[in-house]
Amino acid sequence: MKLDELIEYLDYKDLINFKNIDITGISYNSKTTKKGDIFVCLVGEHTDGHEFALGAIENGAAALLVEKKVEGTKVPQVVVSSTRHKIADIADRFYSSPSKGINLIGITGTNGKTTVTHLIQKIFEENGQKCALIGTLGYKLSSNGEYRDAKHTTPQAPELQATLRMIKDVEKIDNVVMEVSSHALEQNRVGGCRFNGAVLTNLTQDHLDYHITMENYFKAKAILFKNLKEGNFAVINADDEYGDRFISEVPEGVRVLTYGVRQQSDVMARNINFSMNGAEFTLVANGKEHKVNLHMNGMFSVYNVLAAITSSIAIGIDIEIALKALQNVKGVAGRFEVVVKKPLVIVDYAHTPDGLENVLKSAREITPKDGKLICLFGCGGDRDATKRPKMGSIAERLADKIVITSDNPRSEDPQAIITDIIAGLKSVNTESIIVEPDRGTAISLLKAIANNNDVVLIAGKGHEDYQILKDKTIHFDDREEARKVFEGSVI
Repeated sequence: MKLDELIEYLDYKDLINFKNIDITGISYNSKTTKKGDIFVCLVGEHTDGHEFALGAIENGAAALLVEKKVEGTKVPQVVVSSTRHKIADIADRFYSSPSKGINLIGITGTNGKTTVTHLIQKIFEENGQKCALIGTLGYKLSSNGEYRDAKHTTPQAPELQATLRMIKDVEKIDNVVMEVSSHALEQNRVGGCRFNGAVLTNLTQDHLDYHITMENYFKAKAILFKNLKEGNFAVINADDEYGDRFISEVPEGVRVLTYGVRQQSDVMARNINFSMNGAEFTLVANGKEHKVNLHMNGMFSVYNVLAAITSSIAIGIDIEIALKALQNVKGVAGRFEVVVKKPLVIVDYAHTPDGLENVLKSAREITPKDGKLICLFGCGGDRDATKRPKMGSIAERLADKIVITSDNPRSEDPQAIITDIIAGLKSVNTESIIVEPDRGTAISLLKAIANNNDVVLIAGKGHEDYQILKDKTIHFDDREEARKVFEGSVI
């Protein structure tokens, strides 16, 4: 693509050394820049891409997208107000706006995004339609397919647009359901994407290290809904504290459907019961009742299913088809995943106060009267520190015993993170609270703590198979560790 074609609709401030050269790719990492790329000088929290521009040119960059002139080079430079926002515009242009030809549905919220995307993908397939998925675990082209790696919940714009183009042209898939994070919305990584529908799971405290306030966090999430066009749809959790505010952000001409358990909604769950086998409830939608039996468990699973069913109604898929698909789902990797039978050991990705509270309440529902609920968890380093004491308080209140350990400490001292968690406890009773910074050792301690009729929740990492330490990343999988500890009682 010629440079003038690439920037034809770009709101640029200036052109330096302009030549109408061929652009064969987009890069923002100087180390992986290839010949013919336009190198985008991203300005982030910790690095400034302008400092790496000359290195990118040495590796073959033919042009630069900059916020300020880079000295010492004669390659064309396109000056814009924000490279972080404009990278999405050129990526969409370079890949010929792939989302225009795709039924693209975005799922946002603090918790539940991954599960809801998987459920919607299953519904499409039950309806005889192909559907690709993009999210936390990577991207996959079918529910039975393998995950392919993704570096972020929502990839950076060039990778995202390239993936959408591949899904459309190579795989011939017309439906895509995608997790959309607040970072991706704030940083415009989904800029250029034409969403046909947007779904809100919930909004609770997370990522305040980045957004600083809940108001900023809400505004970032709301971008997905504000950008919907006439004829699109919005699916919103009416029970969520921010539900009404999200509804108010939806433009005129966009169809709004709500779901809930407490608030009157378009789609509701009533008569909810939980057992060791899963959840059952009565679904009320379009004036009709449907009996639902799930292999998944917990109130959060009920909400996730309601979000998926409401989305299927908005898409135009028959409710019975949606229910058939969902009642066969066993669950999603690392989401309330049972990995050991005796004691019952559950691994979950819960890493926010609301997420931990939800899974602990769900675990309590299936804890035998003569059994204990044991919770092992930690908090990530270099992330929102204000949620640490809150999670400590929640674990102390809802579990009979807690084991506090590390969870991706990154550059922080694991013991300092644990101290923040302990600050939320009413008392440090050594009979009910155990502290062990090494996560592997902490999981091994469960062997001596848990009896066969107890329920153990290992929270925080879920599907992750790594642990990020100060100077390295090591292989670590909660599920593998639990199975090793309770060998002989593995499912």
